Amino acid sequence: MKIRFGLTLGPEVAAESYAGIIDDLERLKFDSVWIPEVWLQSTLDPIVALTFAAARTTRLKLGSHLIIPGKNPVLLARQLAQLDRLSNGRLLVVGVLGLPGEADTGAQVLARSERSAALAEVVPLLRRLWSGETIDHAGARYNLSGVRVTPTPVQEPLEIWLAGQAPGALRRCGELGDGWMPGLVLPAEAAELRVQIEQAATDAGRTMDPEHYGVNLYYANEPLPDAIAQRLAARRATPSADDLVPIGMDALRARVDEWVDAGFSKFLVRPMVPPSDWTSELDMLAREILPLTT
Repeated sequence: MKIRFGLTLGPEVAAESYAGIIDDLERLKFDSVWIPEVWLQSTLDPIVALTFAAARTTRLKLGSHLIIPGKNPVLLARQLAQLDRLSNGRLLVVGVLGLPGEADTGAQVLARSERSAALAEVVPLLRRLWSGETIDHAGARYNLSGVRVTPTPVQEPLEIWLAGQAPGALRRCGELGDGWMPGLVLPAEAAELRVQIEQAATDAGRTMDPEHYGVNLYYANEPLPDAIAQRLAARRATPSADDLVPIGMDALRARVDEWVDAGFSKFLVRPMVPPSDWTSELDMLAREILPLTT
């Protein structure tokens, strides 16, 4: 398997620090940088931030967990196609529903109950729009007539991975996704969920690439502060926060080995506690985990 390591940057990263982090990731030869999309938090906008990174780098891949429901699919297809072309084919996309809070779903101008169906309609539509053909589409939420998007992406295809661990999300991934990227889950659990994805793919007449399984992998250098542990416990009561989040580089490497044994090979690492010095943190990560790349 091709083992790859990217870094996820959340709301803890100030815009003023971003350029230096991007320069360090390129210098140290990390595979990718990831900007998750969260509409109502103080996060960097992924389209803006990844376009900035594309202009500043030549090899670093550019990824985001992008909220798909609630967006104009033609505009989204056009933005992503141009970003892939401007970066010479370095764009990575994981499609997500968005956060479940009432304010977040309200910002999407969708009821929470509509988001899954919207995602299922838009993912195939994006692929058709990226084909370069003039298309017509009559769906439950979107109707297009004689629409063509140019330029098209460099990547053929521009893949759309999916996330989520609920039964419906696993089924949707098998039916529509190019890969799966879960989070806050243990390797043994994810291996069992992967079986459901592969069965859904088989039922849909598809085959999932065995290289297209990854994980959002939090880590920490010291025991977690109580406030962070409690926040994690609110999302997952069991296992404990310390079981979910490897503490220290030895534990992180051991956890990576567990994931590889489970058949997962793409890792988006993210410090649970933001470092005071990103350059030192990335230098350490590069020494400790990049040698695991194959």
